[in-house]
Amino acid sequence: MDSGALLDLLGNENRRRILRLLSRKPCYVTEISEYIGVSPKAVIDHLRRLEEAGLVESRTDDQRRKYFHISQNLRLEVTLSPYSFGTKSAYPASADLDLQQCHHLTVDCEHDADGDLADLAGELDDLKELERELSMAQRWAQGRVAEVQESLTESLVTDGNERLYAEVLSAIAGGCDTPSSISERTEVPPDVVARVLETLEEDGLVERRSDGCWEIAE
Repeated sequence: MDSGALLDLLGNENRRRILRLLSRKPCYVTEISEYIGVSPKAVIDHLRRLEEAGLVESRTDDQRRKYFHISQNLRLEVTLSPYSFGTKSAYPASADLDLQQCHHLTVDCEHDADGDLADLAGELDDLKELERELSMAQRWAQGRVAEVQESLTESLVTDGNERLYAEVLSAIAGGCDTPSSISERTEVPPDVVARVLETLEEDGLVERRSDGCWEIAE
């Protein structure tokens, strides 16, 4: 789901309260209405919006009572700093994802798929602790990104485009060495990237190799 549309949907406090309740157990309309203190009619409208977005589904029990439950497992991230703003919604990765590809992360991911109740409860506790540690690491990384970005921009020519120059340099340092690959990484139009590279080359910060690719000047 588009992250912008998801932000708009979750901007309503009562919809957030409904999702919080449904994360604990499936509920029918009257239960939700009593819990959040909103009329059943309003609850039905909120549930309709959540169903249309694919976040909530329903089922009917033997007494023909309609229960609602959360259908999606996704994560919404909002990044806001002096140097960036962005939103991202992401679904869980495949269970067979090779975490060895994450060069900055060491995770003990061994578990017994057929474990007993105690094993599963222990794994759940381990995973929740991992979530907390990753959240802490993410906050640290975001802080360092802003600090490094500030230090980098202070080293560049001050013409109002310092942040753009820093993004292009970062892309080159990350292995993007052609205007097209830099454009894709930074989401900056190729013609703008070309002009930035020319400016950085004039200032002696980047240089073009014999194969036409770019690298940071030594």
